[in-house]
Amino acid sequence: MVVQFCIIFFLLTSSFFVPSTADSSACGGKCNVRCSKASQHEECLKYCNICCEKCNGCVPSGTYGNKDECPCYRDIKNSKGGPKCP
Repeated sequence: MVVQFCIIFFLLTSSFFVPSTADSSACGGKCNVRCSKASQHEECLKYCNICCEKCNGCVPSGTYGNKDECPCYRDIKNSKGGPKCP
């Protein structure tokens, strides 16, 4: 019984010690704004969230441009060498 309690306690508390590069809810909110006018909204959100997490929560302001605000976000490239982040 004690061993089971210890295992459950460890599993429940271990997620608190995993470092996170960005708060996913913060990325979601920023990406919702960034992609609000995109014609392919779901695809925009997918790639924006990937880029936001890689860039520690940095997403340029507005719905287009302003990528100089986040050099990490600006510099991520797709497999063809073009910009990955919307």
